[in-house]
Amino acid sequence: MKFVHLSDLHLGKRVNEFSMIEDQAYILTKILGIIREERPDGVLIAGDIYDKSVPSVEAVSLFDDFLKQLSRQQTQVFIISGNHDSPERLGFASELIALSGIHIAPAYDGMVCPVSLEDGYGTVNVYMLPFIKPVHVRSAFPEEKAESYTEAVSAAIAHMDIREGERNILIAHQFVTGAARCESEDISVGGLDNVDASVFDAFDYVALGHIHGPQQIGRESVRYCGTPLKYSFSEAKQRKSVTVAELKEKGNLGIRTVSLTPLRDLRELKGTYEELANRKNYEGTSLEDYLHITLTDEEDIVDAVGKLRVIYPNLMKLDYDNRRTRENREITGGDEMEAKTPMELVREFYERQNNQPMNGKQEALVSRLMEKIWEEKE
Repeated sequence: MKFVHLSDLHLGKRVNEFSMIEDQAYILTKILGIIREERPDGVLIAGDIYDKSVPSVEAVSLFDDFLKQLSRQQTQVFIISGNHDSPERLGFASELIALSGIHIAPAYDGMVCPVSLEDGYGTVNVYMLPFIKPVHVRSAFPEEKAESYTEAVSAAIAHMDIREGERNILIAHQFVTGAARCESEDISVGGLDNVDASVFDAFDYVALGHIHGPQQIGRESVRYCGTPLKYSFSEAKQRKSVTVAELKEKGNLGIRTVSLTPLRDLRELKGTYEELANRKNYEGTSLEDYLHITLTDEEDIVDAVGKLRVIYPNLMKLDYDNRRTRENREITGGDEMEAKTPMELVREFYERQNNQPMNGKQEALVSRLMEKIWEEKE
């Protein structure tokens, strides 16, 4: 049985104040073409359909059209909400929509019932687990003492009726320990949202969302497909793709990717103003791409953004790399600080103030406080 795995569409997203809606419409059309060619039995969409919990009219209309096109292809579609989505809004009229073969997970209430499909090898059960926090699991199951995200997801899975001997797929939207992050993702304080990959051992394929770079976590069958578009310059060197997973008999899984080419790429350029404004250096390149330009001139160029946008209209970000900026970085240590987690910063601050490291109890207390603040923020 063949499945196409998508996630993190982030419809309606703006990158450096540039609307991505035209680029998203283009890439969804390309994805529909891939689905037509692949003829999968199902499409798995692992959360963050929208970029905001209250999406724009444009974003809702775009996804509505995408679903109508999928429905016409008579493909079963499985959708969960991510941390950017409102599960209640996304799951509106889900029972009625399911009659068209589009299955949307409701807001988590402890009940995760599989949708079962049949092929020549038997039954495939698709379990849809929306983005959850420990508080969601404790609310559904007061007897569970889930404090960490690993404990929460483990408890949620333990309450599923997993049918051993059959092939089982889980769609989830969590941060699994070991995944490589990108700047465009929401990073929780102190890495508190980490989930250990071992909680997914009962499943033959785990279709993950949340992380924007395509990658497997541990075993091949636990996989992030990544975003269909680049949403930050930390993703500039990534190759975006659609993941195709094919399950034959139990234990026989094939995975491959189909590359996606965007309407406009997200690229980085570096050089002097004179070099970047020289026609010989930009002729034949895609001038419509979204760009982060780093100028190496020792003196600031007056109205550099305005001048460069005459050539590169979608210049998103401009900065300098010269003696002055390098000296400033050495003084502030800003880049090094940004690379650290909030917990690492708290540890360093505590040690400087007290001339001794935090102990385990203190770290646990700080972690709980951070998690509480993060949950209240959400």
